[in-house]
Amino acid sequence: MNDKWLVVAKGLFIVLAIMSFFVSPAIALFSGILLAITIGNPFPIFSKKVSKILLQVAVVGLGFNMNLFESLAAGKDGMIFTVVSVIGVMFLGVGLGKLMNVRQKNAYLISAGTAICGGSAIAAVAPVIDADEHDTSIALATIFALNAIALFIFPEIGHLLDMNQVQFGTWAAIAIHDTSSVVGAGAAYGDEALKVATTIKLTRALWIIPLALVSTVIFHAKGKKVSIPWFILLFVLAMVVNTYLPLPESITSTIVVVSKKILGLTLFLIGGGLSIATIKTMGAKPLVLGVVLWFVISVSTLGVIYFAL
Repeated sequence: MNDKWLVVAKGLFIVLAIMSFFVSPAIALFSGILLAITIGNPFPIFSKKVSKILLQVAVVGLGFNMNLFESLAAGKDGMIFTVVSVIGVMFLGVGLGKLMNVRQKNAYLISAGTAICGGSAIAAVAPVIDADEHDTSIALATIFALNAIALFIFPEIGHLLDMNQVQFGTWAAIAIHDTSSVVGAGAAYGDEALKVATTIKLTRALWIIPLALVSTVIFHAKGKKVSIPWFILLFVLAMVVNTYLPLPESITSTIVVVSKKILGLTLFLIGGGLSIATIKTMGAKPLVLGVVLWFVISVSTLGVIYFAL
């Protein structure tokens, strides 16, 4: 990128970043993707680091809009789906990967990202199984592409099927990979859907820990560090504080509004992380594997949730 285009890219990046505070999550994500694949993201490292931090801040802030007991009650039906789907997707993904001749670690990472929480699961498991940068980037690109699609189409499908808030929140939490897209889709559908989706998704994210531990045994990786998603505990703490302490509504509502604005910026930065180079490294087989797993978990859980909740 020459100096002229770099200046243009930086200026456009700043404008779109500011606009992300005032548009829907889907538009914020799309604007980031569009910038990345056209002019290019002038701050790729910054975007990657800051988006991770902002997502955690936004999720914790959303906890101040939730009552602990109401959230657990709303999300309890999703716990069974979580257990069954996590185990089922891991076995299905690894098995299909072997049949399709996808590299073992690549298939394992895509399965982990689909089963639990997208990029966070991949980032946590990759060092444990000694996955190289190529396998990790392909898995992340596959999951990211499907995440972007889900954020756009899931709310539309939900409205088309006239799903209620609990149904959609449960479905989004299970069938959409990354926490950011789950929260974004839930926010687009409604406040109750957002609460249900966030609660179930963060409960699902805790499966990173047992999966990482099991992975050390499967891949004989002794002494590898297991990454614990501490922000989930802060999210629960925020719910506890909101449930038991008489905080003024003006304070909690402000925190929630700011958190939703931060979520928009987060999705813009995540969208800006996609590049043509990353897309080219994906290859057909890993993408097909990711699509098949996504289709299976989306359709199967949609059927169960639609008729059971």
